Amino acid sequence: MSESQSASLTKLKSAPKMGLILLAYVAFIALGMPDGLLGVGWPSIRAGFSIPLDALGALMAVASAGYLVSSFSSGMLISRLGVGKLLVFSCALTAAGLIGYTLVPAWWMMVLLGVVAGLGAGAIDAGLNTYVAAHFGEGLMQWLHASYGIGVTLGPVIMTFALSQFNSWHLGYRTVGFFQIALAVSFALTLPLWSQKESSASSEEPKKLTDYRTPISETLRHPRVWLSVLLFFLYVGAEVSLGAWTYSLLVESRGVDPEVAGLWAGGYWATFTVGRILAGLYARQTGMNTLVVSSLAGACLGSLLLWWNPAPWSNLLAVAVIGFAIAPIFPALTSGTSSRVGDRFAANTIGMQMAFGSLGAASLPGLVGVLANRLSLEVVPVCLTAAFVALLVIYLLTAQPEKPEAHQKAA
Repeated sequence: MSESQSASLTKLKSAPKMGLILLAYVAFIALGMPDGLLGVGWPSIRAGFSIPLDALGALMAVASAGYLVSSFSSGMLISRLGVGKLLVFSCALTAAGLIGYTLVPAWWMMVLLGVVAGLGAGAIDAGLNTYVAAHFGEGLMQWLHASYGIGVTLGPVIMTFALSQFNSWHLGYRTVGFFQIALAVSFALTLPLWSQKESSASSEEPKKLTDYRTPISETLRHPRVWLSVLLFFLYVGAEVSLGAWTYSLLVESRGVDPEVAGLWAGGYWATFTVGRILAGLYARQTGMNTLVVSSLAGACLGSLLLWWNPAPWSNLLAVAVIGFAIAPIFPALTSGTSSRVGDRFAANTIGMQMAFGSLGAASLPGLVGVLANRLSLEVVPVCLTAAFVALLVIYLLTAQPEKPEAHQKAA
């Protein structure tokens, strides 16, 4: 084969790979948009259904339960359906849940639909995280989650526009729901691309994380797995708590204008997204431990500033600092899973991390809501500070990489 023919063949082989990662980015934009809607829409939702402040916990709990089930089962689902079909099915489920929110007359019905939306989000989240961790580098993992940040940044903007211009939270959810339908159709039309990728693996390639078939029972007996899972429980809980309660804190406790508060809530996700885009450029040069430790330290400082609240402008600065600081943490922790628990346990652990992250997303914001209802919304920055300090301590306990000998003995 000539040199020019070899170069052409390489380009042909790389085209499907680039197509897959671009589609994964679009999927993560779609995943982020519903999460950005809820914080801004919640005051209007609870007013419409005449429910208390802490009722948010019920919706987040059931959505996270659905997410937990599908993310825990992501390995089995990918092996049976393939990533492409899983994307189609997940987007369709999410669309059904979001549009259904706007059609039901009772709060308990909206809560039940949260299970549907959670099932749709969980499988695609865990599946794509495992796939990217196995086949792509740390930089692309950061950009994958930056795509989530783009979606979650758009969410508050969409909901703020729907509320300010049409006085309807329903419109915000319907807009995102129809976007999910469009994505499901797009992924259905590109199924051959995913099938081509999945069937083209060479036996000469190094063993990937997705190639291991370690029993889940054996993974559960590995101590470092549980520390790694705890990191995701606390991190996702803190991230979602700030996104869910920032708008209510600013409007109902600190007297900020609702439209301004909506933009500030969007600003949190905007700096969050910028942080992940930049992290994709310097993740490899900085090193995993330095990146995570410095990010957690910045998050602690930002939450302390939000707690202190010396002036109105400090709210915006604090929210922006936290968003930028925590941005690289989730993808960095995901990419570093094998260094914490070993290659053999990594695929199972990633699914568990996604599942327990969903538990954190359900339980911690709900707990913050209960405390805010009984005490004051000013408890929000106190809880965030405690969560970020705990994360820093636990991460330092797991910072040393898993010893290679442990892999070999277990293999």
